[in-house]
Amino acid sequence: MSRTTMLAVGLTAAMAFGAAQAQAQTNNSNTMSPPAMNNSSGNAAGMAHKASKADQHFLTEAMQGDMAEVQMGKLAQQKGQSEDVKQFGQMLEQDHSQHLQQAEQQAQQLGVTAPQGPNAKQKATYERMNKLSAAQFDKQFARHAVQDHKKDIAAYQKEAKSKGPLAQFAEATVPTLQKHLQAAQSIESKGAMTGSKAGTK
Repeated sequence: MSRTTMLAVGLTAAMAFGAAQAQAQTNNSNTMSPPAMNNSSGNAAGMAHKASKADQHFLTEAMQGDMAEVQMGKLAQQKGQSEDVKQFGQMLEQDHSQHLQQAEQQAQQLGVTAPQGPNAKQKATYERMNKLSAAQFDKQFARHAVQDHKKDIAAYQKEAKSKGPLAQFAEATVPTLQKHLQAAQSIESKGAMTGSKAGTK
């Protein structure tokens, strides 16, 4: 075999080897992409099916509660007579606005439709509070806030003990609700003391 023939054979073999490598890389890239896409879509589908009916009910009520508290907080800032009530109203508006955003994110991940606003009972409570005189508002507002937050804490603590997808979300919410309850109890206590003093005059 001449030197020219040997060079030609070697060049042909090198080209064939290079083409085989390129084809192998193309095949590898094609086989790597689909599993990654399937995994992401599978996770999304899994998240959408994790919420039970009980979880959906809890999350819907949580969002409605946040909406109601935001409205009530704004009302307290408008109608409250004491500075404590006004400040508490501001805290309710800020904290529950932030919590509502978090709850809506949870709803989106779990495929739960967010409510359009507070429920009928919450709307009726707001209307009743809005019609109170300035002298009556602080006392009634504090009493309502105490009762409402006691119920909320019990509901969130129950959810926190569950093994559902909202357990961690509920557990993280409890300290804020407890802070609100303490503030409402303090306002209610001051109102009761003021009322008793007024009665003895």
